[in-house]
Amino acid sequence: MARKDALLSLHKRLIAQRDDLRKKLGHDVQIGRTDGSGTSDLGDLASEDTEQEINSQLAAFESRELARIEKAIEAMREGRYGKCEGCGRSIPIARLRALPYTSTCVECQRIQEESGVEFGSTEADWESAWMMEARQSESDLTMRDLDVVAD
Repeated sequence: MARKDALLSLHKRLIAQRDDLRKKLGHDVQIGRTDGSGTSDLGDLASEDTEQEINSQLAAFESRELARIEKAIEAMREGRYGKCEGCGRSIPIARLRALPYTSTCVECQRIQEESGVEFGSTEADWESAWMMEARQSESDLTMRDLDVVAD
């Protein structure tokens, strides 16, 4: 019964987090539309561009978090919440309290991070593929591969 009560509490927490993120993302969109004071100072423009980039990155992070929260809420509705997508065992309540939208146990999360592939994901991880290719090509590089022009 204690697990059921904990899951109910986590459901309420996830709903509150989801609603907060939706409001925040909606507010961020409004700010993005009204931004741009029409300044022509290069320093101000550079600063605004940097700020917009940071806000864009934060919005992307928050969007991913919102998607994970919504996925967890859907798993609750379907009775799958709290079961590891990797091994199928119950995820400990302590882990769910720390990270309520997790879908894996600690061991499967470690395996997932080492492999760079999410369980149940059909999406290609192009960044990891690019980094792997870059590491391989960097290790194969020799001085003869460099075309050095002397002045």
